Amino acid sequence: MSNWFHKQVLLMLCAASAAAACGQTVSVIQTTPDLHDALTAKPTLAFGAGPGSKNAIVVDDGARYQTMDGFGAAMTDSSAWLLEKQLTPAQRDKAMRRLFDGKEGIGISFVRVPLGASDLARNHYSYDDMPPGQRDAGLAHFSIAHDREYVLPAMRQALALNPAIRVMLSPWSPPGWMKTNDSMIGGSLRADAAKDFAAYLVRSVQAYEEAGVPVKYLSLQNEPLYETKDYPGMLLPAAQATKLIGNFVGPALAAAGHPQILLAYDHNWDHPEYALEVLSDPAAKRYTVGSAFHCYGGDASAQDAVHERFPHKGIWMTECSGGDWQKGNLLADTEHLVIDSTRNWAKAVVLWGLVLDEKNGPYAGGCHNCRAFITVDRRDTPHKLIYTVDYYAIGQASRFVHPGAVRIGSTRQGTGNLESVAFQNPDRSIVLLVLNQASTAAEFSVEWKGRSFAASLPAGSVATYLWRPQPSPSDISLKSGAVSH
Repeated sequence: MSNWFHKQVLLMLCAASAAAACGQTVSVIQTTPDLHDALTAKPTLAFGAGPGSKNAIVVDDGARYQTMDGFGAAMTDSSAWLLEKQLTPAQRDKAMRRLFDGKEGIGISFVRVPLGASDLARNHYSYDDMPPGQRDAGLAHFSIAHDREYVLPAMRQALALNPAIRVMLSPWSPPGWMKTNDSMIGGSLRADAAKDFAAYLVRSVQAYEEAGVPVKYLSLQNEPLYETKDYPGMLLPAAQATKLIGNFVGPALAAAGHPQILLAYDHNWDHPEYALEVLSDPAAKRYTVGSAFHCYGGDASAQDAVHERFPHKGIWMTECSGGDWQKGNLLADTEHLVIDSTRNWAKAVVLWGLVLDEKNGPYAGGCHNCRAFITVDRRDTPHKLIYTVDYYAIGQASRFVHPGAVRIGSTRQGTGNLESVAFQNPDRSIVLLVLNQASTAAEFSVEWKGRSFAASLPAGSVATYLWRPQPSPSDISLKSGAVSH
């Protein structure tokens, strides 16, 4: 058969298809575990006539699930200090663009900000610290002056690069004087401090917004089931959190113009009953937009169970850190987190610290071996910036899946060790993320609307496949100004 005749046959087959997908090009961006390929553009592929092979990932944009908020990490005290105080202006500008710009970088679209100190901080502080034994009922000494020096400038630059960023605030601890042990480390909230704590959270949100950082979400307490030993934290049982939300924090936020920004729980997958208890309470449910989970215990299927009970409440995966304890394919670990979390209804996937130094710090207790998106090696001047595997793993999603995208159907796995998840952006473009967990290269096909393309993926690697549906005849008519009768 001549090449000309073969081409005519394919064209006739394509013309017979309502999907209009034949010949449609597919962009391919790939990262390998050794970072030899790191968000590297590969040769484009094209849809051809007919279904895929038996080892096919089927994409179905008719099956629609949660709307996405984004992907990112936390702008901790340490991260902001390194960016704003330890880099030259040129270094900082380049790093921020590579983090937040969608064209020059990976377009991070979700940022979690600790309210006061976390473990990834240079010291322990809140926005209303008092000498031991003294209290500040009414918050006369409240101030976010600490954050004005470098946290807020970093956040404003991030938002200037990507105005679509969703910002979440999370306290690791209230001021010590509100707690049973008069300390930011460990302890519980005093029963008589509920009103002051609610006011503290409201004023934190208002101060951030007045400083040019709009707040989309707020959790009551980071990891409320863990009483910390050497860094800020607080034990906050579900029953106490439920009453706080329903009787104090929720009404105070609503009165301040934020009726629904609260996320319940903000802790590990292994205790979804915490989120269920909060969402089951009529008063607390009224002010709670959904629940937040971390990855350090249990698995992502816990999110599915919460969604089944409360399908109209969102779910966010708000913290997971890689670190020196991990062995093997780190790229696959993080990409599996992205795929598994979103397939189980997460509207966002957020890692822990955004930037750390060569000693995994600065830190003030807690995690001394966590991994960030960027390592700032301060042993030489000017400091060296190293982009870690997590930067590229999250970038495979954040650069292409935009806020407002909807997760769509895709085969959970092809044959063997392929994992996938698919999204459709607001501009109708389709993004398919595929991870090859196998120790050998994978050959597979991707099928969409009865058409398919063949693809291959090296062992342990991840690729993003991006294509835009061709306009239908009705779309063309509307764009040309035609009026149908």
